[in-house]
Amino acid sequence: MARGFKSYANIWVLVLLLLVGGLAGSALSNALAPVLPWLKSTSTVGLKPATVDLDFFKLTFGFTFTLGPLTALGLIAGYLLYRRF
Repeated sequence: MARGFKSYANIWVLVLLLLVGGLAGSALSNALAPVLPWLKSTSTVGLKPATVDLDFFKLTFGFTFTLGPLTALGLIAGYLLYRRF
């Protein structure tokens, strides 16, 4: 039982490290883009927002994932940091 809890907690640590790594890579990319223009190249994947309107309840869902070179390196660094600990 304790093992299942530990693995559940580890998933959240992985998600947190990936989020921090992606944000750090994206911020670094935005900061260095004026000096290194090739860092502006990105790929965007996602779903356009879709809305379900039931007159009394409105639900909108969708997501967009933009991946640049330093964002990818930040995600990889977050995963490697997770694997190390």
